[in-house]
Amino acid sequence: MLSAALFHPLFLLALLWIYFCIQFAGSLNWQALSDVGVYGLVSTAILFPAVSGDWEQFKNASIIVSIATVIGLVGKFLIDAKRPDLSGNDSFPSNHTANAFAASTALLMWHGWLIGLLSYGLASLVGLGRVRALKHHWRDVITGLAVGLIAAMVALKIF
Repeated sequence: MLSAALFHPLFLLALLWIYFCIQFAGSLNWQALSDVGVYGLVSTAILFPAVSGDWEQFKNASIIVSIATVIGLVGKFLIDAKRPDLSGNDSFPSNHTANAFAASTALLMWHGWLIGLLSYGLASLVGLGRVRALKHHWRDVITGLAVGLIAAMVALKIF
């Protein structure tokens, strides 16, 4: 089982992503890192099932990410928290982190512990990147993490 996981496309994608992060660590752009991380995780969770022809997983992944996004946007609308960079955009909660952890939870449930562990590692880097890029406070990221986990667990129970 472990040898099959080592050649799984998701695992290879994660290794490639980690390699590029390490390559550019000297001039690390935390904003770009968090963007690539969240879009990579969400794309993998949604598009991998579509390419594989698993339309049920595709539907569920789309619902999971949509729920996390809506909860995050409602939170931003209801809670007027300023970003550390004072850009004028609302900060609370971190939608990047919410979507990264929602997608990671879906990947864990469908592809097992190894892919899940790598996905959660990447999602954690997304959260760290949001703080280091001065886009969010730690409370925004921790709440985004909770939103992503809860959205995924609720969606997986319902659908």
